[in-house]
Amino acid sequence: MESAAAPPPATVKPSLSKKPSPSFRLRNGSLNALRLRRVFDLFDRNGDGEITLDEMAAALDALGLGADRSGLEAAVGGYIPAGAAGLRFDDFESLHRSLGDALFGPIPEAVPEEEDDEGDMKEAFRVFDEDGDGYISAAELQAVLKKLGLPEARNLATVKEMICNVDKDLDGRVDFGEFKNMMQGITVWGA
Repeated sequence: MESAAAPPPATVKPSLSKKPSPSFRLRNGSLNALRLRRVFDLFDRNGDGEITLDEMAAALDALGLGADRSGLEAAVGGYIPAGAAGLRFDDFESLHRSLGDALFGPIPEAVPEEEDDEGDMKEAFRVFDEDGDGYISAAELQAVLKKLGLPEARNLATVKEMICNVDKDLDGRVDFGEFKNMMQGITVWGA
């Protein structure tokens, strides 16, 4: 039995201590939905199809964002349908869209898709390239995987194998070109 979703709060006033990343809001709708689904799945630790406030707080804490439970409940609570334990994907998507509008205003209509995709990829690459040297090392990849709480982060040999699968010039690290080729080669079934 599906319950009706509660209407979202009229205005969301997020409080961020620093300027938000432009990659928070992706302008390509299909890529945005795919990436948002990946984030949703990462936050949904038990895989039940809902993100509870506890799961969201734990994920934000793991990313070093220090979630304030009462502030999180105030910002997110209005998006959780009556009777539900947490946010379902559609609710999470509505929350993301609302936060994006509050932080950045409406999405501009005419943004060249290729230019936009390149910028999104560069932003994603920078997340992994923690030291900013233009390469993703096994240690950097392992650090990001640990922050995300992924089990692959436990074993450096596994992480090095992940690097080797993408490293075309065999220098033991991934440059932006290799990263871009890998991202363009990813096929997601059902998307």
